[in-house]
Amino acid sequence: MEEDTELSVSIAQVVQRLSGSHLHSQIERQAKDCLHRPEIKLESLKEDVRSFLKTSGWEKKLQNAVYRELHIRLPLSHPTAPPEHLKEPLAYMRKAQASWEKRVLKSLNSMSTELGVPLARMRPAAEQKELTNKWNEMGTDEPDLSRFRPVYAPKDFLEVLISLRNPNHDSSEDISAKSHWGLIQVPLNVGDIPQLRQAYAELNLNTGQLGIDDYAHIHPDLFENEYVQIGKKVVVEQDSAAAQQYSRQGCPTGLRADLWALILNSTNQPQDVMYYEQLKAGVVQHDLLVDNLIVKDVKLTASNDDYYFVFEDFLYQVLLCFSRDTAVLEHFKYNSATPPKSYVHGRVGDEECAVVYPPNGVIPFHGFSMYVAPLCFLYNEPSKLYSVFREMYIRYFFRLHSISSSPSGIVSLCLQFERLVQTHLPQLFYHLRQIGAQPLRMAFKWMVRGFSGYLSTDQLLLLWDRILGYDSLEVVAVLAAAVFAFRAENLMEVTSLASAEAVLADLSTLKVMPLIQIFLFATAI
Repeated sequence: MEEDTELSVSIAQVVQRLSGSHLHSQIERQAKDCLHRPEIKLESLKEDVRSFLKTSGWEKKLQNAVYRELHIRLPLSHPTAPPEHLKEPLAYMRKAQASWEKRVLKSLNSMSTELGVPLARMRPAAEQKELTNKWNEMGTDEPDLSRFRPVYAPKDFLEVLISLRNPNHDSSEDISAKSHWGLIQVPLNVGDIPQLRQAYAELNLNTGQLGIDDYAHIHPDLFENEYVQIGKKVVVEQDSAAAQQYSRQGCPTGLRADLWALILNSTNQPQDVMYYEQLKAGVVQHDLLVDNLIVKDVKLTASNDDYYFVFEDFLYQVLLCFSRDTAVLEHFKYNSATPPKSYVHGRVGDEECAVVYPPNGVIPFHGFSMYVAPLCFLYNEPSKLYSVFREMYIRYFFRLHSISSSPSGIVSLCLQFERLVQTHLPQLFYHLRQIGAQPLRMAFKWMVRGFSGYLSTDQLLLLWDRILGYDSLEVVAVLAAAVFAFRAENLMEVTSLASAEAVLADLSTLKVMPLIQIFLFATAI
């Protein structure tokens, strides 16, 4: 009975969300138009209309939309549970997240006050015209941003995660001294290697993978040719669920853009292009303080990266539009974070004058632009690039910079990484801890960016294939542990944090899939 009730609630949620969508009105219009067709008979009206929608491809589009909703819908909870429990069930996590948000917002407001720069202002007509004219070459500008500083960097966020404690948990009850080795001291359930082997069964050593050059049982060219043919069929079928399953073994370079868009149900219809143009108009009309943070972040990160510096203009376009997109606010229903608010006319505390700032509710931090940069290799049309990035953000990336107990949240990923290294490389963990080089302090920057900017782009995209394929960020923690296993011999010889960081400084030559496969399926347990 409980399962039936849960299913009914899920169906009701999905129906409610889709009933006001553009897809709903399109299908309705198609159903009305098909009534004039000769094959539609009055006595079998329902079946005939349904058959028409199926053959004309609209049923598949509806299936993909439902599939997307099932991936991002609110978690089911007790009907009497307060709404904040949907965002995050653990009170101490909610409290820590709220405290962190206050600190970030205070930093932003104090920057505005100190520099005398308003949070938002209308651009004069001449400035609007100038920005419109140079929209596609914003990277040629060299504004003086020396006064602006990132609101926070990943290492600041890590300190907050390290200080997390569950007030109801007495760590002295733990009989194993192992539990105190790591920096993350919260009791969350994270998968061990046997569980991960089960969850990531398609990554086993006997299954063909894109990203691995040699297979024991099949010639790589033969596997790839056959695999590409299957991928083309998946794209033609336009089935999100099939594309997601296919992505688990990697996406061929020529099909990746289509497959990712299909998995995310990210379309580039005329209405999507128009929406992007509206966001662009918002950027042209108003100047926000966070625009300076975005520009500075791109200059500090992507512009200095050998792979991504050529995409500087794309990054400005996408990130400036993203900051204005109020549709992003929808994800706060299932995000432990709450969108920050500012007050107009200086009336602080007056809720009637409170507005979400920035409009999308996301304050960018140092490295934020690296969530977009790899996608520039796949999409050269700004509106398409934008819609895919937004979908990636509201499904995955937000979890990397908010405090929650989600299995894909950054707290769980940190804990999982530490447990994997501690369990399977105990001597290395102990050695690094003794010399003041806690593994997490070195791996955190990789995980908080999903390894963007650290791996070569072809390897990063193979990793992100698996994030999409398994609908989970867990594989990020597994790769971080696998890197330590791969460099274990060198790390055992270091005597300081600086020398340990030097060993791990360059990951650009690593091959992602062999590392993950060997760590998951060749590690003794």
